Amino acid sequence: MIPFNQPPVLGNEIDYIQEAIKSNKKLSGDGPITQKCQKWFEDNFKIPKSLLTTSCTHALEMAALLINIKPGDEVIAPSYTFVSTVNAFALRGAKIVFVDIRPDTLNIDENLIENAITPNTKAIVPVHYAGVACEMDVIMNIASKYNLYVIEDAAQGVMSTYKGKPLGTIGDLGCFSFHDTKNYSMGEGGALLIRNEKLLERAEIIREKGTNRSKFIRGQVDKYTWVDIGSSYLPSEINAAYLLPQLKSAQKINGDRLSTWNMYYSSLKHLEDKGFIQLPTIPKDCNHNAHMFYIKCIDIEQRSRLINYLNEYNVKTAFHYIPLHSSVAGEKYGEFIGDDIYTTSESERLLRLPIFFEIKKKDIEKVVSLIKSFYKN
Repeated sequence: MIPFNQPPVLGNEIDYIQEAIKSNKKLSGDGPITQKCQKWFEDNFKIPKSLLTTSCTHALEMAALLINIKPGDEVIAPSYTFVSTVNAFALRGAKIVFVDIRPDTLNIDENLIENAITPNTKAIVPVHYAGVACEMDVIMNIASKYNLYVIEDAAQGVMSTYKGKPLGTIGDLGCFSFHDTKNYSMGEGGALLIRNEKLLERAEIIREKGTNRSKFIRGQVDKYTWVDIGSSYLPSEINAAYLLPQLKSAQKINGDRLSTWNMYYSSLKHLEDKGFIQLPTIPKDCNHNAHMFYIKCIDIEQRSRLINYLNEYNVKTAFHYIPLHSSVAGEKYGEFIGDDIYTTSESERLLRLPIFFEIKKKDIEKVVSLIKSFYKN
């Protein structure tokens, strides 16, 4: 069987876990290994502060708290995304305003954002789908014009860039995921990246259950106490210990995935040239991280037949999001502004192929051969 995904394993993760257990003798959050992970992001992505969290979902929830989302506020986001993108803001009482996506990158259509802005709009939440950047210059200019926050959902975007800037470091706040399915994994985990330094001190407080414990640890206060709302968003040192060696080998993992992505692309290009499928589009200003490789079939029926065909040969594939605006909760907590020209139709065509760190070349060749056989027949 060729699995759809496997979490990255370098082989030395157990050494770091043993370090946490035996040497550091600290398993709760914000220990020395967590600090090393955070410093890696700060040094490599040139960001003032990063905070490891228990998930990208929690990073987004922290972002909603940080910008004081409250009932009556509105947040603009794409409908083609994971529920966590908008749940974080709906939890605080915000109305989710969905706009259509671009057909090339499947990212939010930056040209539709301005028409969706009202006096109640508080933030824009661009989602960098498949690790390919949204058109951030336009989005940031709109945010500046209307005095809005920008929260980047860069769950899939670690190591991707837009005009040389790492995703997650362009908006006020950026959110990463280290879930089992991501390029870099700690099983469950995430990170909040903070570019807007005005939010830094409060971010530490929210992450530490609403206390100023971080200041206490640094010796800035004699004792710590409850000073704000918050929750426990700290991952354990064991989770961080699994992530750290991957960060140290980030270029190796990134290069391996890109090699797989390029092999898929070159091998399937002639099917696109013949009009059978569409391949991913990477805009010229974007360097992606090969988070996923997908093809777009003609329609949902053809996609279903291809999924079944590949499954017969033990090749596991997946489609992706069901548009949120058509869901029960999406209708309750949000509204789609404008026409749904691409969100639903593109979601019904997309098929994700197996891609993970150190997938075997022969397995890629098998997947390609089967897809070619399907369309030949």
